[in-house]
Amino acid sequence: MNKVLQKLYPKTPIPLDHDSHFTLLVAVLLSAQCTDIRVNQVTPDLFALADNPFDMAKVKTSEIKKIIRPCGLSPKKSKAISELSKILCNKYDGVVPESFDALEELPGVGHKTASVVMSQGFNHPAFPVDTHIHRLAQRWRLSKGKNVKQTERDLKKGFPEKDWNKLHLQIIFYGREYCTARGCDGRDCKICSEVNKGRKSPIKTNKA
Repeated sequence: MNKVLQKLYPKTPIPLDHDSHFTLLVAVLLSAQCTDIRVNQVTPDLFALADNPFDMAKVKTSEIKKIIRPCGLSPKKSKAISELSKILCNKYDGVVPESFDALEELPGVGHKTASVVMSQGFNHPAFPVDTHIHRLAQRWRLSKGKNVKQTERDLKKGFPEKDWNKLHLQIIFYGREYCTARGCDGRDCKICSEVNKGRKSPIKTNKA
């Protein structure tokens, strides 16, 4: 698996366009149940309006909602962006905190979002697990976790900490290109076919 991923993706650029910890945080928040491509289409207009918490805190939630509507869940996400911006201004002097606990206390920021920001923004070892990585981890027999938390623990145990950040992105890239939810059932792509040699029935994965 590692050899295949390293050969295909020797470099792992961050898929969400951003130019600061704040814009990364907002982009990751918007990516929930939305593609990175769509987020990257929306954020230029949003960040042209406000690319820092001080300016974003002054923007009406209705204006944010209008811009981010294509990303889905716009009422919830716009409220979270507005509220977290105000908290960053009032509590952290406009600086995104470099802490899992502090990030997860912000509105709209769960463990996965915090992990992405810590990993891709601050370069701290993390292994963010979404439904896609959860699915691939089961197809590749890396975890039998019944939810993303269990899968994250298994992946962290299975790989050196120094590899977590890059491997997380490599798995995402591979899943999008070769091992999609509908394009592979655990037997078809290169990695699945090697891991599950001779398997005749599709792999059923636990829902995240």
